[in-house]
Amino acid sequence: MIRTRQRKKDTRFGTWYVRSLNRPGSLTIAKELVKYKLHLVGVQEIRWDEGGTVRAGVYNFFMEKEMNYQQLGTGVFVYHRILSAVQRVEFVSNRVSCIVLRGRWCNIIVLNCMHHLWRKVVIQKTGL
Repeated sequence: MIRTRQRKKDTRFGTWYVRSLNRPGSLTIAKELVKYKLHLVGVQEIRWDEGGTVRAGVYNFFMEKEMNYQQLGTGVFVYHRILSAVQRVEFVSNRVSCIVLRGRWCNIIVLNCMHHLWRKVVIQKTGL
């Protein structure tokens, strides 16, 4: 068995289809993210009554400011140690968000889309 160890400079990304954030004010997902040692996590299907940035344990949670409570949207959890690398967070629509991270040699762009959007794109392109 070959064991690989995680280097300190590695950044771990993840995505999570979270239905538990449908209730405004519940940020208990941050405890789960610590278990998986993730640095940046895109979440989908969230419903929130406020916008902007919220501190959730060792994570900062970015969400759209103009989000209506009836709409489902996307958000991004960023680990506090890589927060200085975040150049900007953009919410293109309530289904698509983008975060730009400063890298050593080039910037890293992470696109976060709700799965319903991907399904529509695949159906339109393939005709299924």
